[in-house]
Amino acid sequence: MPTSGSSYSRSRTSPEKALQKLKHYCGYQERSLAEVKQKLYSLGLFEKEAEELISRLIEEEYLNEERFAIAYASGKSRNNGWGRIKIRRGLEQKGISKYCILNALQSLDESEYMAGFQRIADKKWHSLRSEKNIFVKKNKWQQFLLQRGFEHSIIKTWSFPE
Repeated sequence: MPTSGSSYSRSRTSPEKALQKLKHYCGYQERSLAEVKQKLYSLGLFEKEAEELISRLIEEEYLNEERFAIAYASGKSRNNGWGRIKIRRGLEQKGISKYCILNALQSLDESEYMAGFQRIADKKWHSLRSEKNIFVKKNKWQQFLLQRGFEHSIIKTWSFPE
């Protein structure tokens, strides 16, 4: 018996009603296959019904893994300032195929990506102005950019302002 804090639905949603809800859910924002499956199970559908509905959503172009991956990569790069490495990890965690991940990373506009890197690198460098030891300052700056998922090769090419 589910408790009030349980993620399981007390009542089961009919497949047709679930399909309408999922069309709205996928139409609002790009979704991964794992997110859609989780939503279906939260609506109380069984695995066979869920698979059938997922097939319909794919046929009707509501669900597209490649489109999701491209939107995810673009959004995380532009809005969150993530580098390719962190985007790749995020997509892998969402269960996206290697093919779609590769396409998503290749779809990133190189000049926009580099401009975002430059903006983040400059901002972090200036935020460390109180650090007197240049070696400590460079290390903190580099670690920050690596945590953001930027490639070591790009970090090495950045020229430090005086």
